[in-house]
Amino acid sequence: MKNFIKGILVMALLGFLSACWGGDKVDKNQGNEPALDLAEYFNGPVKAWGMVQDYTGKVTRRFDIDLVGSWEGNVGTLNEVFHFYDGEEQKRTWTLTKVAPNRYEGTASDIIGVAQGKSAGNAVRLAYQMDLDVGESKYRVSFDDNLYLMNDGVIINRAFIKKFGLTVGELTVFMQKQN
Repeated sequence: MKNFIKGILVMALLGFLSACWGGDKVDKNQGNEPALDLAEYFNGPVKAWGMVQDYTGKVTRRFDIDLVGSWEGNVGTLNEVFHFYDGEEQKRTWTLTKVAPNRYEGTASDIIGVAQGKSAGNAVRLAYQMDLDVGESKYRVSFDDNLYLMNDGVIINRAFIKKFGLTVGELTVFMQKQN
């Protein structure tokens, strides 16, 4: 019982420390070029390739994404079709709204509540929760998506998947706007 309590205290302390040191990472990209404008980049077709890694770094899934975005004013719709290499296909439709300069909110049918986004320079951070299917089980996890626009027009998206404040997986996606 003592070890269990010590484990809980260590997990709580690690979660607290990561919150203190983390800050708002996207602000560190202020002024970085090229600037990432979500409405500009995600207007039309985008092709993406990605993988999911567990907490040990082992690749557990690989996939391609066909994405088409469109914007009307401050509201964008992103239709995503995931093609997993094991044959599974998933669809997600995001609705993103620019609610203030450099601030976004997003919703999708499998997202819990409203995703909160912020942009600075060449980066956008989007934080949200979702129920993630793992085998026969479902786990409520937090996603910390960090998108970075590179000089050649490619976006690198690193997402950290967290449970109880601890990183349990990572998602890496490379995106390329299509003509």
